[in-house]
Amino acid sequence: MNAPPEKAAPEKAAPAEPGHVLRITLPVTGMTCANCATTVERTLRKKVPGVSRADVNLAAETVTVEYDAAAADLQDMAARVADAGYGLVLPRAGHDVQADATAIRMQEAAAQRRAFLVGVACSLPLLVLSMGRDLGLLGAWAWAGWVSWLMGALATPVQFYTGWGYYVGGLKSLRAGGANMDVLVALGSSVAYGYSLIVLLFPGIGGHVYFETSALIVTLIKLGKWLEARAKGHAADAVRRLLELAPATAHRLDDDGERDLPVAQLERGDVVVVRPGETIPVDGKILDGHSAVDESMLTGESMPVDRQPGDRVVGGTTNHEGRLKIEVTGLGEDSVLARMVRLVEEAQGSKPPIQRLADRVAAVFVPVIIGIALATFGLWWFLGGAFVPAMIRMVAVLVVACPCALGLATPTAVMVGTGLGARHGILFRSAEALEHAHGLRTVLLDKTGTLTMGSPAVTGWELAPRAAVTREELQRLVAGAESGSEHPLARAVVAAMAGNRLPEPEDFTAVPGRGLLASVAGRRVQVGKPVWLEESGLEMDTVHERIAGLEAAGQTVMAAAVDGELAGLVALADSLRPGAAAAVASLQRLDLAVVLVTGDNLRAARAVAGQLGITQVEAEVLPDGKAAVVRRYQEGGRLVGMVGDGINDAPALARADVGIALASGTDIAIEAADITLVQGDLAGVVRSLELSRATLHTIKQNLFWAFFYNVALVPLAAGALHGVTVLPVFVRDLHPILAAAAMAFSSVTVVMNSLRLGRRRLV
Repeated sequence: MNAPPEKAAPEKAAPAEPGHVLRITLPVTGMTCANCATTVERTLRKKVPGVSRADVNLAAETVTVEYDAAAADLQDMAARVADAGYGLVLPRAGHDVQADATAIRMQEAAAQRRAFLVGVACSLPLLVLSMGRDLGLLGAWAWAGWVSWLMGALATPVQFYTGWGYYVGGLKSLRAGGANMDVLVALGSSVAYGYSLIVLLFPGIGGHVYFETSALIVTLIKLGKWLEARAKGHAADAVRRLLELAPATAHRLDDDGERDLPVAQLERGDVVVVRPGETIPVDGKILDGHSAVDESMLTGESMPVDRQPGDRVVGGTTNHEGRLKIEVTGLGEDSVLARMVRLVEEAQGSKPPIQRLADRVAAVFVPVIIGIALATFGLWWFLGGAFVPAMIRMVAVLVVACPCALGLATPTAVMVGTGLGARHGILFRSAEALEHAHGLRTVLLDKTGTLTMGSPAVTGWELAPRAAVTREELQRLVAGAESGSEHPLARAVVAAMAGNRLPEPEDFTAVPGRGLLASVAGRRVQVGKPVWLEESGLEMDTVHERIAGLEAAGQTVMAAAVDGELAGLVALADSLRPGAAAAVASLQRLDLAVVLVTGDNLRAARAVAGQLGITQVEAEVLPDGKAAVVRRYQEGGRLVGMVGDGINDAPALARADVGIALASGTDIAIEAADITLVQGDLAGVVRSLELSRATLHTIKQNLFWAFFYNVALVPLAAGALHGVTVLPVFVRDLHPILAAAAMAFSSVTVVMNSLRLGRRRLV
């Protein structure tokens, strides 16, 4: 097992109550292919009591584990994984686990580079000697016995130094009850090397050695793994770039003036100074100063945003103009940047459903290939009567069939896709959400705060015919009653009376989705939806026509009664979000059915829908009814997405196949959602769906080429086209050296195809 660079005891968690499930993502070392990932997962699930789930991300080289903290501990997990031939990097006091993992992998990379250089140094002379001798370019001396011994001497360090890791990894995987890529490479190269060694010791068996074959197999595959590791590193760049955004130091303002100190030493409530051109080091609230802040790292938008006292700012964004004094409100794991990184890492560590097919294939792939290789050897030896051609074809089958590309097809695309999303302010909670989003056929859009700004304003007060109060009394009584509510409409009414002294409400009762009752200045006030007041027994005939006219104009109307008599109407309107109409049109162009869902009345809802080009409306939906609306649309078997921002949207967001929350909304809505849009506008919905479709397209391309590669080249390596003489020899008979090059190339091709996704522009 690989150990961290320094010896230190892992952090010990406090004893946990039974049934307390924890989730942790840990770096894994020593994995080389999809079968390695399967072995690690199987080891954790089956050999560590208390582990309920283990998902390996081969591209990120991590495992996400869910376990009962009372039944399992990290040390036991690490020990079991070590027995299987791999390493878990555990968190340690005073150490960053990712830094430990990076240090280990740098050591491994250095060792791999040395091994590769030894392979190149020995394999190139071998290739020159072998090809020169076979083509008659070196003269008769090349067939002398000592030349074969020289070739054996050159091949030995490649086989047992450059290729030693394949023996170790293969044996450990077999001991753990699986078979990984190392088994195929070790078998293929060992057969060629072993046969050549026997010929060297017993010349009567044959006159040709294949040391160059064994050496080049090992060296080319080592080259492929090195290129693959570099490409995987690029795939993980998005998260690393996020982590590098926040500066390490800050200017803290003390009684004695400014003092520079590490961000890690700051505390909540501290005040920091950020000068023009500097990066804001922490999440905070502006106490003094005005500036334009570049929030592109957070939202993907390049235009700076004006910020002033009272506004929130996020660590990692850039202060363009003024000098700012900022009160620290978020540090470390509680910062927006840290939460973004955590969401991206969790999404990258999870598996989309499409990965299950690849996992099932990988689990049985190596044993099946070994069987095919043995059958190929036996069949060609039986049919042709010649041992060497049969052996060469067996080696080619073993080498060409490595399942690396299959294991990398999905996780690399997920890593790049979620990283691209993070750069554009789109945070996927899981890879499953990323996959499901591409299959959405219906999108439900909450109105208030999602399609609209969520900040309604009073547009008018109207007295009812024969009202027993004056206009001023109506305003004071209604605003006084509404001052006891936190509803957006209530806040708008109170804001309309700013500067006036309002009476305090007593005996306040809120009726969700309807309105409120309260005693104000000794009078009983009822305010809410007109239909509710009518159901309460009030005569509303005199205002029906006026209500209909206001609602037809897209305004929301509240009726007010004082002491059991209709007193008047309050009209409010909420402006549409900028770009809402364009976003709706884009969703419709994606062949999605767009539905507006609101608790507002039908006429007002239709007025807003008409401005946006939406034809399907679900109006007068109570707060607990949105989830039922989602369920009803799901009954047709269609995948349904819900977009919202409020507490009342949380059940629907959780119920939907994909819940999308605007980050400008409430924390509970964001927690219930599968996708969070950091920028908080509807254009992000379109981008998230386009990104999902692009990522799934890339995954399908990767899986197709991974499967096609093996389906095409395994029969070719087995000699299926040997009799088709019109084809070139290298096509009819795939030499093991070409097989090794093709195998290495396939993995790199899959990763590079995934990296193409990172260059995609999201409109």
